[in-house]
Amino acid sequence: MKWVSFMHRGEVGFGVLDTYGVRDARALAPTLKALLRGAGLAGVQQWDDLPLIRFDDITYLPVIPDAEKIYCIGINYARHIVETGMPKPEHPMIFTRYADTQVGHGQPLIIPKVSHRFDYEGELAVIIGKTARHVTADEALDYIAGYSCYNDASVRDWQVHTSQFTPGKNFPGSGGFGPALVTTDEIPDPSQLHLTTELNGEVMQETDVSDLVFDVPHLIEYISTFSQLNPGDVIVTGTPGGAGAFRKPRVWLKAGDDVRVRISKVGELTNSVMQES
Repeated sequence: MKWVSFMHRGEVGFGVLDTYGVRDARALAPTLKALLRGAGLAGVQQWDDLPLIRFDDITYLPVIPDAEKIYCIGINYARHIVETGMPKPEHPMIFTRYADTQVGHGQPLIIPKVSHRFDYEGELAVIIGKTARHVTADEALDYIAGYSCYNDASVRDWQVHTSQFTPGKNFPGSGGFGPALVTTDEIPDPSQLHLTTELNGEVMQETDVSDLVFDVPHLIEYISTFSQLNPGDVIVTGTPGGAGAFRKPRVWLKAGDDVRVRISKVGELTNSVMQES
């Protein structure tokens, strides 16, 4: 199943993707995060009886618009480590992104007026499905509700002000998340996925998720040791080689660009780019 969050007639909703639109699931819970924290996704069997809202009548929101915690992983693909010239990390490099910095599928990413170094970063997002604390890697996949596409775009000049990434990762409208949460029954092994990022139709990043240094189970084990992961929390697993900051010449996003993050079995996240007014 594929779950989305959306705006419809001025109200936040969520539901299941169908052929011609979205099956509105607001009768089950107020938000997708609330459903995850209540009955969960597995208990929804009769989704085809839910009211249908046509695609033309919705605006996609980030999959979990109200995520409590978003942990992002830096320097986590082998090729990306090589292009940065950094040593292989001994532990996951973790920073945080705030929920209100994200936009949904089909919505524009925003170049901050204070920066000219806005960069794409295609990534796999993991959405937690049940409370996880001190979870081992062997059991970690059982704690996942599903997967989605993510563009953890970076404001590079602000990212490198200090050794801490937070400023460069939290400008409004700087992260794309969507279009859908694809449940784990469709993706039993995330390491088998293939990720591609396209800029204006040109492939800029392409890799198998198996190239991760710290794979999805390891990340859940590590994070759940120092933090309680709750349903609706998100782990953004890292970007592969080919980001604009490490190309020669460098490639920065500009107004009018089209960025697409495509992950096999997960879907395609599409965002245009616009300049902050």
